[in-house]
Amino acid sequence: MKQFSKCGRWLLLLLSLGGLHLRAQSPNDASFLATLGELREASYADKANIVERLGRTGHPSVRAALTALMEDRLYYRNNDQKVFIAKSADTDPLELVDPLSLKSAGSAAADGLTKIGTNNGLRRFLRTTVAHFALSSPDPSVRLDAVREMLQSLDEPTVAILREREGVEKDSSVKKEIETGLALAALDGTDESTRLKAIATLRTSVSQDVRNRLALLLDKSSDGTYAESDEKVRRAAAAAVGSIDSWRTFYSGIETLFFGLSLGSVLVLIAIGLAITFGVMGVINMAHGELMMLGAYTTYVVQTAMPGHIGISILVAIPAAFIVSGIIGILLERTIIRFLYGRPLETLLATFGVSLILQQSVRSIFSALNRSVVTPDWMSGSMRINDALAITYNRLYIVIFTLLVFALIMLILRRTRLGLDIRAVSQNRAMAKAMGIRTEWVDAMTFGLGSGIAGVAGVALSQLTNVGPNLGQSYIIDSFLVVVFGGVGNLWGSLIGGMSMGIFNKLLEPYAGAVLAKIFVLVALILFIQIRPRGLFPPAGRASEDK
Repeated sequence: MKQFSKCGRWLLLLLSLGGLHLRAQSPNDASFLATLGELREASYADKANIVERLGRTGHPSVRAALTALMEDRLYYRNNDQKVFIAKSADTDPLELVDPLSLKSAGSAAADGLTKIGTNNGLRRFLRTTVAHFALSSPDPSVRLDAVREMLQSLDEPTVAILREREGVEKDSSVKKEIETGLALAALDGTDESTRLKAIATLRTSVSQDVRNRLALLLDKSSDGTYAESDEKVRRAAAAAVGSIDSWRTFYSGIETLFFGLSLGSVLVLIAIGLAITFGVMGVINMAHGELMMLGAYTTYVVQTAMPGHIGISILVAIPAAFIVSGIIGILLERTIIRFLYGRPLETLLATFGVSLILQQSVRSIFSALNRSVVTPDWMSGSMRINDALAITYNRLYIVIFTLLVFALIMLILRRTRLGLDIRAVSQNRAMAKAMGIRTEWVDAMTFGLGSGIAGVAGVALSQLTNVGPNLGQSYIIDSFLVVVFGGVGNLWGSLIGGMSMGIFNKLLEPYAGAVLAKIFVLVALILFIQIRPRGLFPPAGRASEDK
């Protein structure tokens, strides 16, 4: 009896586990898997019907499965015919995902799986179907991307879906994109008033695709006839194209100004260090560009040492680059520069020799090949303002970073004892020394501070270009021009001068090219110096007597 009781308890336990399993696999799950399995042997025409039936199941995994089918990532295993989603179709073995739970299902060799094929017609149908599922997403960005995807093929089913969604959509950006799609579809109609209303709607867009679609109405054939026979529609389309072109030109100008600000930010970072060292010590440091290069290589080394933490490696590289370049700058000042004060031409030659030594040292350690620094995910991509204006995150962060560094340097110079000593020495070295300030220590710290800022500039520059031994040579002349233009030793002058030169350069490039733009900037600067030899913000008081 006891034995029977024990067996009964085990039987009840097994039955209860089985019941839990049956409850976990709902009828909807079973219907979804069964319908998905029909794709294995179905023809392309039948697959379209199966896709429709999958959509009617309402299963939460439908969108992921149909997206995988559209992207040729849907497979079935040869030995048991089970369907899987592959994370990528370009690897072997394939990383598999369970289509029901969307969780990892291990990996399998590619020759043990068979891809469920598609053709162009089925992919177009899938694109519309997947977009329809995306339109029900609670995330407005997902819905916006879905609408933009549907605008690529405005057939009757797509237009019907957009018209249905227009009445329930709450997000203004998504609704505007839906209205654009419906207006594009209305251009193919025959009613004049409807088409004119559609053109009025499209006139507010700045999309290149919308502009091109309206421009098709203005095309002339070889016999002189227009593609659009209705004169009112044609005039409205011409006015809309002109309006779109004007707005696109305006936003293109804003984008150019932003690129100029990002270039100017790099010049400001480099020039701040030069302004500090030249303003205090009168040293023409031709190795400043190489100190910036060391900062860029420090970023590469830090990133190599932290391969699994690219996102924070750039933040670690900022203080590391400051320390490395700052220490090299202090050593340079203590061993060479200190013996050449008051002889600017000799400091120029000496630091030029140091720059060659630093370049060759980097070539010996890292080779002459350029090194690529990976941009973290949080700095990648762009912030899309509209269809004509997008701001890249890496350049935006560099502009913000430059302003933060500038504010920090101003705080150091205005609110710390080191800053007070630097200002005292720059204004009257003999009097500062007579008051007990250790001018030799101030010189070393000043040169180290300027060199450290150059290293930080190298970190920023590594996010815009490849890192190589000749990196500093591309920017050293421009940074000297910024210092001279802004006023020797004046940080506000360096900020305004660097930003102005960057913007002026980028505004000229579309018309004159990169080389001629630099030449025009140089000529303009020479003419400016003839009028104001001391720059935008000339030194005042006792400091001006020594310049």
